[in-house]
Amino acid sequence: MTTDMTADTRFALEVVSDTICPWCYIGKARLDTALDLIGDDIDFEVIWRPFELNPDMPREGIDRKTYRTAKFGSWERSLALDEQVNAAAAESGLEIHHDRMRMTPNTLASHVLVRLAQAAGRQDAVVDGLFRAYFVDGLDVGDRTVLAEIGQAAGLEQTAIDAALTDEALRRQAKSEAQAFAAGGVNGVPTVLLNRFALFSGARPAEWIAEVLRKAAAHEPVIAAGREAAVGR
Repeated sequence: MTTDMTADTRFALEVVSDTICPWCYIGKARLDTALDLIGDDIDFEVIWRPFELNPDMPREGIDRKTYRTAKFGSWERSLALDEQVNAAAAESGLEIHHDRMRMTPNTLASHVLVRLAQAAGRQDAVVDGLFRAYFVDGLDVGDRTVLAEIGQAAGLEQTAIDAALTDEALRRQAKSEAQAFAAGGVNGVPTVLLNRFALFSGARPAEWIAEVLRKAAAHEPVIAAGREAAVGR
């Protein structure tokens, strides 16, 4: 049943995310749980928006060990950060297999697929598929073949997938949108917006998210947690 305050009202809940961000993977699981806690009391439409943790990544990506060693100063430091991610993922019942990851991909093509999925009403399935492909199976989510398989598994038409992934204009649009979020102050993901207003950033506990969403939907004051910088993959 819908409460009086939200009757006939649908709230646009936008999640600014990168498809190789571990905190976005964890954050999605916690957001899903939060929405389950809220149930049918409030109607949220979840929309996934693009962000690039590595905006200068070559189109073909970079060997993960090479990239992460350069980014964090040593491979040992990279492994220590991975362990932190593993612990947080386990708390949410998620698997991460860093040992299967060979590449740090360019994620623009994956964002094109996510945008295509929105029009088809399959965004949630595609985002889940991308996270699983990268974090569980260690696949290169910058590769068109991998992306096509994820899209098909989520119910997208093969012809539409092929057209989108070869359309340079769509790639530029995804890049422009990601840059706009960065220019607008998003510097840590996931960042969650309600009706275009930023609520919080980071993979917060599900109960906390549910409380914040209820208050925001009821137009009550919300003290959002500070932004939480994501670890680049």
